[in-house]
Amino acid sequence: MNIVMFTNTFTPHVGGVANSVASLSAGLRDLGHRVLVIAPEFPDMPPDEADVIRVPAIKHINDTDFSLPLPLIAPLHQALDAFGPDIVHSHHPFLLGDAALRVAASRQLPIVYTYHTRYELYGHYVAQDVQPLRKLVVSLMIGYCDLCNAVIAPSESMAHFLTENGVERPIQVIPTGVEPMLFGKGDRLSGRAAAGIPQQAFCVGHVGRLAPEKNLTYLSNAVEQFLSSEPNAHFLVAGDGEMKDHLTASFNSSNFAKRVHFMGVLRGQELADAYAAMDVFAFSSLSETQGMVLAEAMTAGVPVVALDAPGAREMVRDGENGRLLPAEAPTEAFAAALHWLRSRNAGDCRALIEAARRTARRFDRKLTINQTLLLYQAQVSAWPPEQRQDDTRWHVASRRLAADWDILRNLGQAVKDALVESTAPVT
Repeated sequence: MNIVMFTNTFTPHVGGVANSVASLSAGLRDLGHRVLVIAPEFPDMPPDEADVIRVPAIKHINDTDFSLPLPLIAPLHQALDAFGPDIVHSHHPFLLGDAALRVAASRQLPIVYTYHTRYELYGHYVAQDVQPLRKLVVSLMIGYCDLCNAVIAPSESMAHFLTENGVERPIQVIPTGVEPMLFGKGDRLSGRAAAGIPQQAFCVGHVGRLAPEKNLTYLSNAVEQFLSSEPNAHFLVAGDGEMKDHLTASFNSSNFAKRVHFMGVLRGQELADAYAAMDVFAFSSLSETQGMVLAEAMTAGVPVVALDAPGAREMVRDGENGRLLPAEAPTEAFAAALHWLRSRNAGDCRALIEAARRTARRFDRKLTINQTLLLYQAQVSAWPPEQRQDDTRWHVASRRLAADWDILRNLGQAVKDALVESTAPVT
């Protein structure tokens, strides 16, 4: 099968969506399928990439590491002609997501969309985070879902969110998978040596993009409270982002600089070793659709302390493989949960570790890729070539214009929804 994927973020950008697209495309290729990835240009991207087409983009939007892709160019259409896709997979509802709709319509191909990101919680990047903006974004996303043939939700919480907000297209829950042979084989000694953490110390860990929507001020405050009463505990952070300086200053002002270790972006074995170095994984984000890092941590046998939010609530079983706290829990409660993990005896710790690993088996990359492939096959089977119209230039142009009209109509409906007063909150 030939699959073309459209994504606004891709390697070397570090983030959940970029990692998900890279993992899925690699797994499908391992099974003998062809995958063509359409993605923006990013700084330091590999010079030679097989089956990846880079679209010119404006770099560092709003001082972030995101890129804004520009309109598609003629050579891309020529590459698509040569590739001969059977199905389109869109990973964003905007920008290249619109291009995915146009390509699917003009070429009479089924299109699948993965709802990776709750964009309504990212309003601080573009404008003041106000309710009308959230309504606009949610309406756009819901409308986009219904312009596709099928929707992938990374978690049950997100499937429920989409259904409750009116998505009518079929929704299938397929999380992004984790490679057990990597994250289950980390080296604890190497991970601690790389960070400069004593082998006998208790280590709290966190992995992720250091961005405002990750609720990191809450996390840093909770960890500071924990460190203040645990003089032999350390905090390991893998990741980078615009909040790094703020977090560094906060820990420095609390005199914890020697026990807080910012490792930057880690990949491959170094990341697996970092997970292995942890005794507990701390996660406070309320904006996830899945939280891939939770599956990675549990694959490494690391119990998790998290807030009750989409993604986390599907994985963390309170008292069984970690602690799951109410979303509104104060930082003191989060610090107390870390203390609870710290105070477990050896038998309790082994039980927590084994429970975490059992949970992670549901997110084995082979399982989730096979689920995705079955969805592709079902969609392609529902679009037999013999039922497609002629591919004359007139028909292609007509279908593209229809797609453009659908996109504009969705935008118009979203603007209308944002302007109309509504008492129903976004959940």
